[in-house]
Amino acid sequence: MNKFKLLIISVLTLHFGCERDTSYLSQLQDPSLFRDAMKNLSNIVVYDIFSPPVASRVYVYPSIAAYETMRLALPDQYQSLSGQIKGLTPLPEANSDQVNYNLAALLAFNKVGKMLIFSEDRMEKFQEALDQKIRDFGVPRSVRIASENFAETVAIHIKNWADGDNYNQTRTFPKYTILDGDRFWKPTPPDYMDGIEPHWNQIRTMVLDSAGQFPPKDPLPFDLTKGSPFQKQLQQVYEVGGGLGEEELAIAKFWDCNPYVTHHRGHAMFATKKITPGGHWIGITNIVTKQAESDFGETINAFTNVSIALFDAFISCWDEKWKTLVVRPETLINKYYDEEWLPVLQTPPFPEYTSGHSVISRAAAIALTDIYGPDFRFEDTTELEYGLPARTFDSFIAASEEAAISRLYGGIHYMMAIEEGVKQGENVGKFIVNKIQTNTPLQNDLAASN
Repeated sequence: MNKFKLLIISVLTLHFGCERDTSYLSQLQDPSLFRDAMKNLSNIVVYDIFSPPVASRVYVYPSIAAYETMRLALPDQYQSLSGQIKGLTPLPEANSDQVNYNLAALLAFNKVGKMLIFSEDRMEKFQEALDQKIRDFGVPRSVRIASENFAETVAIHIKNWADGDNYNQTRTFPKYTILDGDRFWKPTPPDYMDGIEPHWNQIRTMVLDSAGQFPPKDPLPFDLTKGSPFQKQLQQVYEVGGGLGEEELAIAKFWDCNPYVTHHRGHAMFATKKITPGGHWIGITNIVTKQAESDFGETINAFTNVSIALFDAFISCWDEKWKTLVVRPETLINKYYDEEWLPVLQTPPFPEYTSGHSVISRAAAIALTDIYGPDFRFEDTTELEYGLPARTFDSFIAASEEAAISRLYGGIHYMMAIEEGVKQGENVGKFIVNKIQTNTPLQNDLAASN
C-alpha cells in the first residue's frame, strides 16, 4: 500500500511539475510585453534627444529584429522580410530546440535597441526587470539560456546589416554651409542651431528604390512681391498665427513633437524634451494594438510595418528638404513684416519644404490602415504624459490630416509644404504596403473575409 501511495504521489508530482514547466508559454504570448519594451525604447529616445530622422532609425532596426525572430514560431502566418527590404538576409538557424521565439524576440529587440542608443544603463535596468519577470513566469533555465543565446545571434546579424546603411559614414560628413539670399534656409531663433541631418538622403532606404523616388512638385518660386503665390502663402502663415482659436491652438500643441524645445529666461536657458513625430505614431500604434486586442505576433507586425514606413518617409522628406532649402516663414516674417513675431511652435532646425509631419504621418497612417482598416476609431492619449489632453480620431488618415495642418497653425510651414508633404507621404506609404508582405497570403485572405 505504501508503495502504491508512493507511486501515485510520484505520478501526480510529475504531472503537476510538467504543468508548471509549460504554463509560462501562455504568459510569453502576452503582447503587453512587447508594447512595454517599445515604450521603454521611446522613453530612452526622448531622454537621449534623438533628432526625428535618427529616432526613426532607432525604432526600425529593433522592430525588424523582433519581427524576424517572432515569425520563426509562426512561419505559416508571417513571411520573412529578407529579400523584401534592402540588404536583409535570413537569420541564422537556432542551434537549440529549447529556444522560445517570443522570448528571443523581446531579448533581440532590447539588444539591438541598446546598440543604437546612448543611455545603455536605462536599457539595462529595463532588461533586469524583464529578466525577473521571466523567472517569475517559471521559464526553465534551459529555455532562458537558449533564447538569450539566439537573441544575441539575431542582434549581431541585424547590427551587421544596420551598419551597412551609411549612417556611420554620414557622421563624418560636413555640416551645411549657409547660403546667401533670402530664399535659402537660415538657422532660426532662439538658438540658431545647425541644420539637422543634411545628408540623410544618403541613408539606405528599406523599401523605396531611392531617396528621391517620390519627389513632390517644385516649391513655389521665391517672390516677396505683394500678391505673388509665394507671398500669399507667407502672409497666410503670418495671419493665421495671429488669430488662432482654442481648437487650432490645441491642435498645434498636440502635434508639436519637438524633441528639444529651448526656453530662455534672461541669461538662463532650459529645455523640455518630447517625443519625436515618429515617436508619436509609435505611440499611436501602441494604443491601437491594445485596443484591437492584437496578439503577440500581430503587435510586433504592426510596429514593424509602421517603423519601416516612418524610416523611408523621413529619408524621402529629408531628400527634398536639403535639395530645395526653402526658407522658414519665421525668418522672412521677422525680416520683412514684424521683427517681434514668434510662431506658436518653436521652428525646428532644418529647411521647410516639405513638411516632415505631413510626410511621415500620412505614410504611417497608410501602414496602419492597411492592417486595421480605414474606419478604425481611436483615442490618441500619446501626449497625456506631456500634459496635453487626448484627441479622438475616426481614422488614421484623419489623424494624419490633423497632424499636417497643425504645422500651419504652429506657424512653421507654408501650405505648399503641407499639401505636397501629404501627397509625398501618400506615395511613400502606398508603395511600401504594396511592395512588402508580412502576413502570408492565407492570412490576408482570412483577414479580408472577416
